[in-house]
Amino acid sequence: MAGVALLALGAAFLFALAAVLQARAARVAGGKQDVDVATFVQRLIRDRGWLLGWLANLAGFFTQTVALHFGSVAVVQPLLVSQLLFTLILSARAVHREMGWREWLGGLAICGGLAILLSVRGALPAGGEADRTRLLAIGPLVGGAAAALALGAMYRRRVARSIILGTEAGLFFACGAVLNKLTSDDLLHRGVAATATDWVGYGLAIVTVLGFLVEQRAFAAGPLPAAMTAMTITNPIVSYIFAVVAFGVALPHSPAALAGIVAGGTLLYVGVGLLAPSPLLRRSSTADGRGAGTSDGALSRCEGPPPSDSVQAPM
Repeated sequence: MAGVALLALGAAFLFALAAVLQARAARVAGGKQDVDVATFVQRLIRDRGWLLGWLANLAGFFTQTVALHFGSVAVVQPLLVSQLLFTLILSARAVHREMGWREWLGGLAICGGLAILLSVRGALPAGGEADRTRLLAIGPLVGGAAAALALGAMYRRRVARSIILGTEAGLFFACGAVLNKLTSDDLLHRGVAATATDWVGYGLAIVTVLGFLVEQRAFAAGPLPAAMTAMTITNPIVSYIFAVVAFGVALPHSPAALAGIVAGGTLLYVGVGLLAPSPLLRRSSTADGRGAGTSDGALSRCEGPPPSDSVQAPM
């Protein structure tokens, strides 16, 4: 369990680094008006900061793959909530600001919630064997939910649109975690040839690409906190549902496990609520003064001169 937890936290850190590096580039690429997907992607891949973020994202994906191979989806995905805390720390470093009491309190709440979930026996149950028939049956439901979210985002602006797209991205990432676990198991136990003829690998490729595109759109649509919070909350919840429905994970039933879930979940909820509105996240996503929309530009002007043009990762 400890090794899986460390791998999951490492993946969360890498995903946070990728988000900080990519969010500003995505907002610049999106501009103040909607652009087509091809133009948007072309602008992204020409940005050096975004490419560094892509490498960090790739490293996080492989770290998550290892964690999912050795641990349950129900264990790994909730630990990715720490991504929001790591994003805040990296954002503070990027804009040369100190974290305030709100950020530290939110960080302590998240750490405390994770510690409770990891220490209480049965709060995060072990995984079981995947039921692929159930996975296929869930597929249309996931597709319908994603389509509804995409349609809803079309008629919203800025913060609301960023939240909806972040929720959709979190849905795709949760699906990707499930298919990632199955694909890695195929590679290790059945070989490359069998994996190439199995549908889960192609499903993983599809949801990964869709998740990537929707995530970048969420970053471009509004402030980073809105997208990050939506993804952070949606991913573990949907992943836990997948673990119960498709992997036969038993729901915790002992008083200690239930108390641990309530206490840990409450602390995580409070921590996310404290960290999500942090101005440090907004400063990171608008640090170059070219954020999409008037309100972010006004925010940057009120907060003082912008930092250097490139986001610096911690050494």
